[in-house]
Amino acid sequence: MERRRSFPDILAGGIFILLGGAFVVGSLGYELGTPLRMGPGAFPLLVGVLVAALGLGIVIKGLIAGEMIAFGRIPWRAVAVITLALVFFGFTVRGLGFVPASAVTALLTTLASSRVRLRTAVAVAAGLTVAGTIIFVVGLQLRLPLWGPWLGF
Repeated sequence: MERRRSFPDILAGGIFILLGGAFVVGSLGYELGTPLRMGPGAFPLLVGVLVAALGLGIVIKGLIAGEMIAFGRIPWRAVAVITLALVFFGFTVRGLGFVPASAVTALLTTLASSRVRLRTAVAVAAGLTVAGTIIFVVGLQLRLPLWGPWLGF
């Protein structure tokens, strides 16, 4: 039986290991606490270890049972639009407010695909904006203005 390696799996697993390791290293700068009274570093440590372990599993799968597949064509439009949307959100969330910044970001990321129609993109953006507002502003109580000073609110 011939072993075939999957380069995409090995690459993805390596990225997971690096990200998990970064979380582990970052969490060590905070107090870990005890299992009954976890400190602020406990959750990032746990997530980092889990992500790194997942990455290790993906690398092992890629080395042992992987298949040779090609990446295919890179969707540059999607890469550019999603990057632009994230940068837009980061620079405008405080000035525009969470609702408009989220709506524009969601609309841009939805339109990154050439297969999505405008009506569908608007519906998805509206749903994501409502869900994001409920989760982050109401549920997690992030201190972000719903409507920002750039809009006169």
